[in-house]
Amino acid sequence: MDLIISLELFLSLHVVFCSTGPMVDVVVDRYDIPKVCPREVQIEDFIRYHFNGTFYEDGKQFDSSHDRGKAFISQVGLGRLITGMDRGLQGMCVNERRRITVPPHLAYGSIGTGGVIPPDAVLVYDVHLLDLWNTNDKIQIRTLNKPTGCSRVTAASDFVRYHFNGTLLTGETFDSSYSRNGTYDTYLGQGDLIKGLDEGLLGMCVGERRVIIVPPFLAFGENGHGAKIPPQATLLFEVLMIDVFNPKDDLIVEVKEVPKGCTRRTVAGDYIRYHYNGTFQDGKAFDSSYQRNSTYNTYIGMGYVIRGMDKALLGLCVGEKRRITIPPQMAYGEEGVGDFIPGSAVLVFDIHVIDFHNPKDPVEIKVTHKPQECNMTSEADDFIRYRYNCSLMDGTLLYSSDQYDSPSITTLGASNVIQGLELGLKGMCVGERREVVIPPHWAHGEDGAGGVPKSAVLLFELELVELQKGVPEGYMFVWLGDTPDYLFQTMDLNGDKEVPLEEFSNFIRLQVTEGKGRLRPGLDADTIIKDMFDNQDQNKDGKIVEDEIKIKADEKSEPTTRDEL
Repeated sequence: MDLIISLELFLSLHVVFCSTGPMVDVVVDRYDIPKVCPREVQIEDFIRYHFNGTFYEDGKQFDSSHDRGKAFISQVGLGRLITGMDRGLQGMCVNERRRITVPPHLAYGSIGTGGVIPPDAVLVYDVHLLDLWNTNDKIQIRTLNKPTGCSRVTAASDFVRYHFNGTLLTGETFDSSYSRNGTYDTYLGQGDLIKGLDEGLLGMCVGERRVIIVPPFLAFGENGHGAKIPPQATLLFEVLMIDVFNPKDDLIVEVKEVPKGCTRRTVAGDYIRYHYNGTFQDGKAFDSSYQRNSTYNTYIGMGYVIRGMDKALLGLCVGEKRRITIPPQMAYGEEGVGDFIPGSAVLVFDIHVIDFHNPKDPVEIKVTHKPQECNMTSEADDFIRYRYNCSLMDGTLLYSSDQYDSPSITTLGASNVIQGLELGLKGMCVGERREVVIPPHWAHGEDGAGGVPKSAVLLFELELVELQKGVPEGYMFVWLGDTPDYLFQTMDLNGDKEVPLEEFSNFIRLQVTEGKGRLRPGLDADTIIKDMFDNQDQNKDGKIVEDEIKIKADEKSEPTTRDEL
């Protein structure tokens, strides 16, 4: 029999209390009061408490909730307790400990009860209040921290991910998502949570912290839950909202920066290089291309990236910056990716487009300056000198001829430069300037090159400084008109029937001066002429005679690397 809830059987007359006479009212000793007491017990409140009951006279214990292993639950002030306890428990705080001494007339009177409480016994109850609620209670919400600029709050049918610490009012922890190292994930408003928490999580921002106090009848009620939540327990949740989305959400694109003069935007089938920072909605980073010092490179609209990103990468300009918020159904879904991306996570990407191209793109040539007089333009086999700056499309300078003592040189058509640059250098006048955009399949391709990233689009700023018309591959000298009918006689300037090196050299230089012939540009003239002479001097006697003279056309079957006339 629970002695503490027995009705008072007899009431004694109240008399003036003296130190030698009987007690008139209960005596309350509040020997342990918590520093914070937001609420005190009032009439009609429900309470849950532990107690030890002893006799005042000898201290002998007659009852204990501790011995029964179960806290006592009752309502105050409605006669469900002995009158002395109804009075003595009022004004008590949760976690308070008090000693209540009850005189007989406010306890079991002159009869006692059940053979346990003798007549006229003064009772002492040592009480520890564990919980306190009222049937009129609602959930209590106290916001601890709310981020500024909250653009969305949780609503019924949303899916949320949150961390929490769950405690009883006494501070005992009954559960914590932190101890499991994983958020609690659930839908709101669909009955998946206790009613009070379902309500208390509404209206929260991502990053918000709040305390939600749920009375027992909006929690687990009289049954409790498991070993850690007793019956009729008020629950306190300290919640941090990590993530929120709705199954109907589409991706959200926020344009941060668009460069001026954007003439082309990405379409499906383009290949894009971009930098990104990837975070969850609470700002926690999960990945970054910047940390790897390497762009993320992929085709657009071909399923190589998550569906939300594939969609978000359309319509971008080179240099554009965007923030992209992708709901899980367009990202990694309920499964996530191992320990990297939690299940049902909303992903936020801040991206910066470095460049993009299409595999069908040609080399783009834009003339920025052309001299008024342009009588001669560069072509295959020509020797040229040119200045250049080579940059990525975001303006990052890779190389420049200004880093060297003199302009760069090349012979067009000799495969000394990348194909796109070769095209960009053709058809130029001396003094002409160009901007040439070269897609990677005309440059260094998917592998890149020293200092050039993989699959990079290159921008060259070119200026042609010098142009020397060239000769076909395999030739050191070409005639610009008809070959003289009597070549040896024309070459034999002194008419002595033999042509030594000096005379041969003077003859060749004269043809070049008069515009009748051309030496291969870019090489030392003396070396070329000596090679030509040696090739004609078949018997290697230091002079050429008429029988040794031949021109290239006479020996078409011989290798084209011969240095002949």
